[in-house]
Amino acid sequence: MQTSSTAGTLLRRVLPDPEKPGRVLALMSGVERAESLDGLAEALRKAVRAVPLGRGRDLLHGRWLGHPVHPVLVEVPVGAWISAAVLDTVPGGGRAAGLLVGVGLAGAVPAAVAGLVDWAELERPQARVGLLHATLNVSAVACYTASFAARLTGHGLRGRAYALVGLCTMGAAAAVGGHLAYRQAAGANHAESVPHLVPPGWHSVGPLEDFPHEQPVRRMVGEVAVAVVRDGDGSCRALADVCSHDGGPLSQGHVEDGCLLCPWHGSSFRLADGWNATGPATAPQPAFDTRVDDGRLYVRLRTPPPVRH
Repeated sequence: MQTSSTAGTLLRRVLPDPEKPGRVLALMSGVERAESLDGLAEALRKAVRAVPLGRGRDLLHGRWLGHPVHPVLVEVPVGAWISAAVLDTVPGGGRAAGLLVGVGLAGAVPAAVAGLVDWAELERPQARVGLLHATLNVSAVACYTASFAARLTGHGLRGRAYALVGLCTMGAAAAVGGHLAYRQAAGANHAESVPHLVPPGWHSVGPLEDFPHEQPVRRMVGEVAVAVVRDGDGSCRALADVCSHDGGPLSQGHVEDGCLLCPWHGSSFRLADGWNATGPATAPQPAFDTRVDDGRLYVRLRTPPPVRH
């Protein structure tokens, strides 16, 4: 009975209290509120944005893929380093493990670049957590660099030790990255719910005369906000108002070259079909068909979803 009671006490100390947010979540909440990190974050953000990447920036965002490319690139170092850890436990596997450590270091470079480009377009609470994520990843890379160097100079045991510390650090970085993606929705499509919330059929959004030319106007269709733009020829276009990148209000943006630009991070969406012409948005915007009847404008969610031809 005493042993059972002791084990129960230990479990209660280790496992999170169901009535409280838990130690990990409490730590992340503290990082999210750490305004002291904003100075460093802003300086780094400006430096990343100043790099003349041109169209390469959208390539690194993953606009061509339809979602961020950073998680895809991360598979190379993570897979290589986990495999190296397994081989380090096998007799005679040290040489192959060292090769995989090197492969992981090479793969970490493009993954880090893509991650930085995405991070530069995050909101402040996300950016603060992103700094912790990056710091842990840099520490992991440093450990694996030391491991690789030790292996090259014949210090296999030391190389294994550095790799083990690097693996643990990488795991912590992955947990923080999961908080970014799943708790803070960084990189998620913020307009994904629109097709599920818009009632079927046509919906009146007001008299046509209420919509000025080339100026987005916000209207509601059920629970969904819609950004409506009246063209110079009198025709109208409508897109979901919530930007797919980070939820910015497109109705507060402006029209440029047939696209509606998000006021938060500059993503541009083609008014004709909602296609994300430029990033950082990686998903297109839900578009609506429009018609005018008795001087009133009506909109209807367009199906199938917009596809680039």
